[in-house]
Amino acid sequence: MNIKLLVMDVDGTLTDGKINMGPDGEVFKAFDIKDGYAINEMLPAHGIVPAIITGRTSRIVENRARELHITELYQGKHDKLDTLKQLMAKHGCSRENVAYIGDDILDIECMRECGVVGCPADSCRQVKEIAHYVCNRNGGDGAVREFIEFLLEH
Repeated sequence: MNIKLLVMDVDGTLTDGKINMGPDGEVFKAFDIKDGYAINEMLPAHGIVPAIITGRTSRIVENRARELHITELYQGKHDKLDTLKQLMAKHGCSRENVAYIGDDILDIECMRECGVVGCPADSCRQVKEIAHYVCNRNGGDGAVREFIEFLLEH
């Protein structure tokens, strides 16, 4: 594999998919520290650019991306495929150079455009059916780290 770009969904992939709401809106999301290590340390060591494309918009995700030095952050994107294609062009990537990890229906179009696709164990059935790698771990519980290790081992 010659992966140059790893594109990730957030809710249900980098998090457990739960949205904790207080009276003033979103209160918190839980991220796995193992995912963070793999994104921040392992990917750059192998020349792979991490990117996030998510349908929701959250300052929490913005803060987490900044903490992990993810500069390719695209929030509020319901047409994820258009954003993915722009990102691929920006980095000079063909489908063989792009890996994607997501968990739900909104991710399927993007997954079909990428060379290697993975998903957390608790993803919806339709996503599992097209994934090249179904993680043993759930979203928000180290699935992204597991997928990154899979990518780097192959």
